[in-house]
Amino acid sequence: MEQRMNDILVSVIMPVYNGEQFIGEAIRSVLRQRVRLELIVINDKSTDGTEDVICSFEQDERLIYIRNEDNLGVAKSRNKGMEMAKGKYIAFLDADDYWTEDKLEKQLSLMEEKKAVLSSAGRQLMDEEGSLGKIIQIPEEITYNSLLRSNVLNTSGVMVLADVARKYPMTQDHLHEDYIMWLSILRDYGKAYGINEPMLKYRVMKGTKSANKLKSAKMTFGVYRYMGLNLFWSCWYFCCYAVKGILKYH
Repeated sequence: MEQRMNDILVSVIMPVYNGEQFIGEAIRSVLRQRVRLELIVINDKSTDGTEDVICSFEQDERLIYIRNEDNLGVAKSRNKGMEMAKGKYIAFLDADDYWTEDKLEKQLSLMEEKKAVLSSAGRQLMDEEGSLGKIIQIPEEITYNSLLRSNVLNTSGVMVLADVARKYPMTQDHLHEDYIMWLSILRDYGKAYGINEPMLKYRVMKGTKSANKLKSAKMTFGVYRYMGLNLFWSCWYFCCYAVKGILKYH
């Protein structure tokens, strides 16, 4: 089993735009993982010193560096990485987050054992300065219906079977494009698995889509409508989302 695990390649996709302040820590956390991997970093036409930080790691042959000629946005950049990925599994990491060194190893073991198509780690919130705070729990199993009630899957914590991921590229980036992807996969494949350990350190940044609560709420309701839920069920699940959201961060 150990030898077989060592033969499995995991592709890590890291889009970045003007991330020079944090991307070094993110890259180091990937390169410390105890699995066979490739790291695909997509520079989405940054205007700061992001490229210099990325190039400081160029001696590591596991790093693949891509520069977008135009600013494509995070969804299209991730899709670009998914198309390039050679691994059996794809994991995502945003450039302002980082992982504990056992994150991919534990997820890979779980997914091989369960023959899972999708899994996620728990996470611990941190502020922009890196001070760690609240731990966000994740259930051991996540179904389509439970995910409608609360999006417990954070993109930087997710690992997904590559062949499945490419069937559901991220679109609708005016909504929560990652949430749509997870819902679409679970609707068709059944369930995902969670490892309830805070192996993802998630930075809460001001001015992001998720940080703007009103905007995020409107986008979540838009996701329900995009997924084909009627007005009644959209309102029902939105109420569940609102209550769980309040409890999550307090």
